[in-house]
Amino acid sequence: MNLPNIQFTEEQKQFRQEVRSFLKQHIEKGTFETRCDSWLSGSDPSFSKLVAEQGWIGMTWPKQYGGSERSTIDRYILTEEFLAFGAPVAAHWFADRQTGPLLLRFGTDYQKEFFLPKIVKGECFFAIGLSEPNSGSDLASVATRAEKVEGGWIVNGAKTWSSNAHDAHYMVTLIRTEPLGEKKHEGLSQFIIDLKGEGVTIAPIRYLTGEPHFNDVYLDNVFVPDEMVVGTLGNGWKQGLAELAFERSGPERILSTFPLLNEVIEQLKIKRDLVGLEEATKLVAELWSLRNLSIGVAKVLEEGGEVAIPAALVKSIGTKFEQKIPEIIRLMLDVYPNLHSDNRVERYLAESILHAPGFTIRGGTSEVLYGILAKGVIAQ
Repeated sequence: MNLPNIQFTEEQKQFRQEVRSFLKQHIEKGTFETRCDSWLSGSDPSFSKLVAEQGWIGMTWPKQYGGSERSTIDRYILTEEFLAFGAPVAAHWFADRQTGPLLLRFGTDYQKEFFLPKIVKGECFFAIGLSEPNSGSDLASVATRAEKVEGGWIVNGAKTWSSNAHDAHYMVTLIRTEPLGEKKHEGLSQFIIDLKGEGVTIAPIRYLTGEPHFNDVYLDNVFVPDEMVVGTLGNGWKQGLAELAFERSGPERILSTFPLLNEVIEQLKIKRDLVGLEEATKLVAELWSLRNLSIGVAKVLEEGGEVAIPAALVKSIGTKFEQKIPEIIRLMLDVYPNLHSDNRVERYLAESILHAPGFTIRGGTSEVLYGILAKGVIAQ
């Protein structure tokens, strides 16, 4: 892998301070409560609306759709600050991170003009419909099917682990539109399904914390008009893989438990606990390396390069690191994790411990990612 070494410009450093000031202001006002893993568990449509008013949703997109045509690195800075502070960005997260780029690359003019301005305004949220019940990590074993009818398609099937579907308006869904042949990756297409439409049932799957985030989505004779087919019929698998590069390589794969680490370091400084700080700084050093890798992938994505292998590396190593933070802190400090505590370390530790088992599963299990990396090494 030949990834660039990124140096932030003065303008980008100023932008980071602008984002920090915005977040600090709203924390002081009580607009939101900080938390770990906020890009998944922190769904707050009203906060997403405030972010949209700053021009920070779809900020890299063309101006004709409401974007600001800013760089991928600018968006990385924004995302990094949101996650570091633990801001509730889950409502607009998937539309901003991958649905928008998917539509910009494969969508029709109608789809771009209809959806993108609404996403930018914080008025339209998306979920992703990939995994299916009883399929494990085999995304290509799609049983959800669509039959052609006049003016569109009738869809029947089910999706599972669909993040934030209970708050979303639409779901980009991988569906089998042709009979299963010798190659199961063929004959798949992507449809945009209205989650408020007739025949759609959403059943939240709750975290160990009791919060909803993942969902089962049942599709019973759901009509999808022809204009809601994304890209080319039968090309859904390749289009979906293009999405995964955005999903696997961002700072959300290394910063889910950062609020806990940051709060612990601040308290260790106050206590002048040099032994504890020595252990914590080892984690900071590891985080710094992962961050440089992740930023490099973001830059290559901006330039249109191929990042499947380094993106898989970021996700596989980064999520293991996220799991390591609460485990080390649990053993290092004499604190009791408590979801309802006013002590941020106790609350962050509880959130991190209860969310951590999913880090290496969501977005592609570590075992699947190891296979991608192995194939990449062999290909070299």
